Amino acid sequence: MRYATVIVDEARRLAVAQPEGDWRLTAEDVTLLDVIGGADVTATGDVLRQPEFALPYRPPTIFGIGLNFHDTVREMGWAIPEKPYLFPKLSSSACGPFDDVIVDENLTTRADWEAELAVVIGSRIRDLEPASALGAVFGYIAANDISARDLQADDGQWVRGKGLDTFCPLGPAVVTADEIRDPQNVGIRTWLDGELVQDGNTSDMIFSVAELISYCSHHFTLHPGDIILTGTPTGCGDFRTPPIALRPGNVVEIEVEGIGRQLNRVTAPDRSAAASG
Repeated sequence: MRYATVIVDEARRLAVAQPEGDWRLTAEDVTLLDVIGGADVTATGDVLRQPEFALPYRPPTIFGIGLNFHDTVREMGWAIPEKPYLFPKLSSSACGPFDDVIVDENLTTRADWEAELAVVIGSRIRDLEPASALGAVFGYIAANDISARDLQADDGQWVRGKGLDTFCPLGPAVVTADEIRDPQNVGIRTWLDGELVQDGNTSDMIFSVAELISYCSHHFTLHPGDIILTGTPTGCGDFRTPPIALRPGNVVEIEVEGIGRQLNRVTAPDRSAAASG
């Protein structure tokens, strides 16, 4: 199944993909987070042939994993990590798959893209072993773990560098786990202004999806709706020669095979709106 949150008459509604490719609305009082938590849902509403996709839901917690692709680590010249490199990604950074990504160049001049397969946890779990970890997956979603590289370097940790508003586009849909037969064979691509800049596959992960879920669950209780970002392949802008940063006016697109594609325009903050407000 594929679930998405769409905008209908300025309201957010849950929709379910139909076999013919259209989307059908569900009851008005059901959200995607409800469904992830186990609520029943029936698609009995209007059919949408050109839905306006919004942020599918705001995750309770977002866990990020750094340095999890062999090619990325080689590109950076770092040693292969012995355990997952874990960091928090603020829930407030999440935005929709077609929302503007706001880059405030007073805060960062090294904003960077990171296309990723993201895991949506479907049950309350603690201390799972890798062999049983995939059983806790509700589904998967495409994510762009946008990063302010200069803030990461300045702070010596990654909260600001990963957590700015709009720095985690998610969507357009959550695809249930049964549709992704092998999460270790999923293509990941990024285009900047139409040019392909990332083209990788989750088969290059250092730690598998199951290992990442297990690792997180041994340190924290995971809850339905929590998201684990699983790392990005080579091709990020900051590690190119010369480096490339996201600037207002850019268009960044990512695609996670079998899950979906995003398109986000990079804009500057609206200073006039802030002043008038």
